Amino acid sequence: MWSADCKGHFKTGDGRYCYPLTITDGYSRFLLSCQALSSTSVAEAKPVFTRVFKAFGLPQPIRTANGVPFATNPLGRWSQLSAWWVRLGIFPEFIEPGKPQQTGRHEPMHRPLKAETTRPPGTTLRAQPRKFNHVREEFNHARPHEARDMRPPAACYEPSSRKMPTTLPPLEYPDRFEVRYVSANGGIRWHHQWGNVSHVCVGEYVGLEEIADGVWNVYFGPLKLGRLLERHMRIEDAYGRLKRHR
Repeated sequence: MWSADCKGHFKTGDGRYCYPLTITDGYSRFLLSCQALSSTSVAEAKPVFTRVFKAFGLPQPIRTANGVPFATNPLGRWSQLSAWWVRLGIFPEFIEPGKPQQTGRHEPMHRPLKAETTRPPGTTLRAQPRKFNHVREEFNHARPHEARDMRPPAACYEPSSRKMPTTLPPLEYPDRFEVRYVSANGGIRWHHQWGNVSHVCVGEYVGLEEIADGVWNVYFGPLKLGRLLERHMRIEDAYGRLKRHR
């Protein structure tokens, strides 16, 4: 399991805001990446994850808080970034709102990172990564960690055996599912009517599993988005209850 965060923004010497995107391995506490972004947009975060996935392989889940770029307000709290993770076979996990202790293996790293890279910050946003890289190198290879028998994270870390694919694998659903294409307006056609799903799923296929007469669970790949009620032609949110189908 990995953890990721994008918080603790500050201004660099040139007056620009810096948003540190941090990614860690849960077992070893190895700091996989600390990148200086100018915003929390998916457009800036996705290339960072692409580089990290290519360098270290794919995790099983990634645990994050509920803010951008990881989560938004549509069904299931997803963003375009976390939907891309699902296409790669990565399970997005979101902590409960207001409970940062649920990423307890990730949070302690932020204290030395902030103390040693923001006081003072880099002279420019472009210069800030040099500070991050210095602390990342020391954190991974020199600092002992109590949870790992006082060994540095690099002594415990092993890359994932799951390599990043060159093309996204297709979403697969059991034969019992009804499969529908999500159109440009974020909805699906269902019995000559439209049901809104999410703009995050535009251009993708969702699967629907009937669980009662006129009641269908809606899935994006292995994860449950919500529940379609035919009578009212609406999809109820599965907020906080993401589950895999079997």
